[in-house]
Amino acid sequence: MSALDLIAGGATGGTLYGIGVGPGDVRYMTLRAAGLIRSVDVLACFAKEGRESCARAVAAPLIEPDREELTLYYPVTTEAPVDDAAYTSPMRDFYEASAERLAGLLRAGRSVGLMGEGDPFFYGSFMHMWRRLDREFPVEIVPGVIGISGCAASANAPLTWGDDVLTVLPGTLDEATLARRLADTDAAAIMKVGRNLAKVRRAVAQAGLLDRAIYVERGTMPGERIAPLAEIEAARAPYFSMILIPGNGRRI
Repeated sequence: MSALDLIAGGATGGTLYGIGVGPGDVRYMTLRAAGLIRSVDVLACFAKEGRESCARAVAAPLIEPDREELTLYYPVTTEAPVDDAAYTSPMRDFYEASAERLAGLLRAGRSVGLMGEGDPFFYGSFMHMWRRLDREFPVEIVPGVIGISGCAASANAPLTWGDDVLTVLPGTLDEATLARRLADTDAAAIMKVGRNLAKVRRAVAQAGLLDRAIYVERGTMPGERIAPLAEIEAARAPYFSMILIPGNGRRI
């Protein structure tokens, strides 16, 4: 048994583990997450059909060739608005079916580690499994370093000083709501930028914050890009992108 296994602890049969793999750099993963990736009976993840799971790509250096894995493929991602029946209906069926697949493994006494980027309880798909399985099976949440922390570190940008209030916003909100909430906070992190980049940039400008806004693409990962948002002219951004607006609070 390695030192990592001794420190991180092993997996218990019949238990579902929600494993946060961190912001992108495998070195920022917790010891508990790394230990479970090595010890669970079945290593699971979500992915878009035809693409590698983002969470698995982060954890890849820790996954041995003979690991038993289960990939749960989303039936839809960005093809339809999230409040449209074309999205909600197939996704609801998908989560129900995925939960039952995991339940079958757990009932057989097997331990399952379901990996996700960042933290399982922070905009994580794992929450949909937790909601369906928590009452029947033991579930352990393995918190991870969230993307906001990873991107702020990469950008060398402290987010909150003194009594600054930090607001986390999804870029899927409408432009007026984004601008209003940005104007009413000290510091902000805008996630889910993607195809919403142009709209988000306009909202940041309307709130008078464009000069403080930092664009971070693939934070902590290969191909990382960091630049003032004012210099970004693209209409959309990659999946792993975020906008940070550091606070200007009390400094001593």
